[in-house]
Amino acid sequence: MNAAGYPSIKQDWGVDELVTKLRQLRVQSLETRHRLDRPPKLPSRKELQNILDGLGAVLFPNRLGLPDLNDEGIDYFVGHTLDTLLRELYKQIRRELQFISGQQGIDPAAHEQATLITREFAARLPEIRALLDSDIQAAYEGDPAARSSDEVLVCYPGITAITYHRLAHVLHQLGAPLVARIISELAHSATAIDIHPGAQIGESFFIDHGTGVVIGETAVIGRHVRLYQAVTLGAKRFQKDEDGILVKGNARHPIVEDDVVIYAGATVLGRITIGRGSTIGGNVWLTYSVPPGSNITQAHVRSELFNDGAGI
Repeated sequence: MNAAGYPSIKQDWGVDELVTKLRQLRVQSLETRHRLDRPPKLPSRKELQNILDGLGAVLFPNRLGLPDLNDEGIDYFVGHTLDTLLRELYKQIRRELQFISGQQGIDPAAHEQATLITREFAARLPEIRALLDSDIQAAYEGDPAARSSDEVLVCYPGITAITYHRLAHVLHQLGAPLVARIISELAHSATAIDIHPGAQIGESFFIDHGTGVVIGETAVIGRHVRLYQAVTLGAKRFQKDEDGILVKGNARHPIVEDDVVIYAGATVLGRITIGRGSTIGGNVWLTYSVPPGSNITQAHVRSELFNDGAGI
């Protein structure tokens, strides 16, 4: 027995052998990806989360900023915080660009491009704030349980998800898709809402409840659209080239026009169009376009299938 009262068994975890095996697997993986040298560092999820928290405080300093801010100190807080955040964001974008290029050490091209992307991203923050104001108002007006727009901002997972998406989408457009994708996955982890940063979403967008919502890369969503939990805007099939490799980037997700409501559990697949002002009922499985003003329910979909001789 040892001093702690446990049997005197040597605690040998075989660490040296594990280190050797893990190194061999790591080298093998690099060889498979044709990277024989040490690859550049990836953008950091932890640092990007800190940046997102800071950007939330910059965009909404009265609600998400420091608790003791007064009117005289807000502009100083916003300016100082934004300067720090943009420097950190530049580093993460530069990491992505160097990872793609495979360059080690100082990379002037990555430095210049990361600086330009960060500057343009900063210039679009007022536009993002205006869009978020419209999203918050849409949530307040669309949910009878919402008692104030402030409650919507600090409590609703849909607003957290769309805030991250608005930021990520701009970065995706500007040429930092990996940083943008990490941001979207941070939102996914926090809210269970999965929005690809490539998706185009118009103003006054409201996701109610939110859990399980999935919006694909090439989805296009118009103005004043409302989704409920477990809605999927996905792809019907994945095209492959002559070598059997998936084709990347082709338009494969739905177009949802203005003033559409899609209720809980609906699955909308393929490059189809949901016409303006339509309502898609709960748990509907929809793979064909519908004209403006449509009201699609499970019973309607089943009727269409039966009329075509299928569905039985």
